[in-house]
Amino acid sequence: MAILDQEFVASELPEGRGDFEPIPAGWYTASIVAAEVKSTKDGTGEYIALRMDVLGPTHEGRVIFANLNIKNNSAKAEEIGRQQLGSVMRAIGLAKVRDSDQLIGGNLEIKVKIQKSQEYGDKNEVADYRAISGAPQKAAGAPAAAKGASLPWAKK
Repeated sequence: MAILDQEFVASELPEGRGDFEPIPAGWYTASIVAAEVKSTKDGTGEYIALRMDVLGPTHEGRVIFANLNIKNNSAKAEEIGRQQLGSVMRAIGLAKVRDSDQLIGGNLEIKVKIQKSQEYGDKNEVADYRAISGAPQKAAGAPAAAKGASLPWAKK
């Protein structure tokens, strides 16, 4: 048991939106807000888990997740994951990546589709990545941070 340092009253807490329905298929502008290297379930591979926040043109604030296989027993899964990583890097203007944190703060367009599932319910899946239309290409190796945000690896 853990004693909380304060008392919480349900009627005084905010209610959740419960907005977990997939967003419609299409192209959306998004910002990468988290990028973490994780082990596959069987422990023999690795993937980059991306969390992206939708910036528009609709569904602002919705969250989309994507996993990019970078090491996998399946050569095809690894090839696809590395192609996806390359697309993400080109879209945000990175020539090289050594740390997954370098992806954070990158803005890009994502093509969202709906993956049908009777067992778990429909969910969004990212089908493609591209640079934001008309956006100036950033310097290689340094994505632009969201307005007012600092990049995690930047010296303070």
